[in-house]
Amino acid sequence: MPGPLDGFRILDLSAVISGPFATMILADQGADVIKVEPPGTGDFTRSAGNQQGGLSASFLNNNRNKRSVMLDLKRADHVDALKRIAATCDAMVQNFRPGVVERLGIGYDDMKAVKPDLIYVSISGFGEVGPWSHKPVYDPIIQALSGLCSVQGGSDERRPRLIRTIVPDKVTALTASQAITAALLARSRTGEGQHVRLSMLDAVISFLWSSDMGSQTYVGKDISLQRAASFLDLIYETTDGYMAVSTMTNPQWQAFCRASGNAKWIDDPRFATTALRDLNIDARLELIQSAMIAKSTDEWMAILDEAGVPCAPVLHRSEMIHHPQVVANGIVQEYNHETAGRLRQARPAARFEGTTPEHRFGARELGVDSADVLAEVGYSAEELGRLLSE
Repeated sequence: MPGPLDGFRILDLSAVISGPFATMILADQGADVIKVEPPGTGDFTRSAGNQQGGLSASFLNNNRNKRSVMLDLKRADHVDALKRIAATCDAMVQNFRPGVVERLGIGYDDMKAVKPDLIYVSISGFGEVGPWSHKPVYDPIIQALSGLCSVQGGSDERRPRLIRTIVPDKVTALTASQAITAALLARSRTGEGQHVRLSMLDAVISFLWSSDMGSQTYVGKDISLQRAASFLDLIYETTDGYMAVSTMTNPQWQAFCRASGNAKWIDDPRFATTALRDLNIDARLELIQSAMIAKSTDEWMAILDEAGVPCAPVLHRSEMIHHPQVVANGIVQEYNHETAGRLRQARPAARFEGTTPEHRFGARELGVDSADVLAEVGYSAEELGRLLSE
């Protein structure tokens, strides 16, 4: 059964992660995504990191279910070809540095002229205006500027730390995919396209504000130096590994105390309420760790599960893919790729009961669909010969 976006066509001029991950979400949900890349190397992530069959894991994991077209946008005839493709599309996504698309003649006004109801999405690092708008950007730069490194460090007084996954890129991608579907929904009511602008900086600050910006929420009562309640995390060492344990409510705290053989902690005045447990968090977490080190992870899982205390083992990536809950959900799936061989990937996270997203094909070789896509938009065999042979 086709996915929920079956019948929509997306033109993808983006590269790396923020744009490609966003458009792959749409492709997984049934949209016909046409990825346009320059001749030669294409999207540079094709050759970044570990590879098999000439394709990197990064490219494979962000570009499935997309057709590949190769165009040199410095050539006028190839820009014309892009516009002919755009005229058949519902949305276009690009993450060039601000100003580049206008110089190439493929900015919003240029594309609106050939497709008036086009949803045109511009993804940038810092935004299209302001003193940093034309700076080059990568994920760690946004982590630094957004305050995310300070949040990860635990306090403004401690050394900032990077999160060791590219959160800004992926948060931007998720935001972009939602924005595109929202804009398409608005178009279905108004008949009008629009320009959607999204910066990685905007996406990450918005993401942080829901849980990490309480110190800056109340105007006139800002906290200039954010201090953490604790530098201890909620990961505890056992005799053979590590576990996460969370005792957020009074019943969970009391259940942990009893299950761990430390019922006396329930009557400790430092831990009598949620507020007091937060105030005395270091002492509480140190007591929990003193108990956890006495047993193995499996022993604690059995004990705490029985007591109703939220807990989980800390898994390595190689362990996670085989965990019974991951297997039961069917999250990780395997398939054969025509050039990269046997692959393992996570399926689309959202499961639709009536319009099931499907794996149609893996990431494509550079430009392999050029002739088919251009023929669909009206190029004759003779025109294709001239366009693609030069």
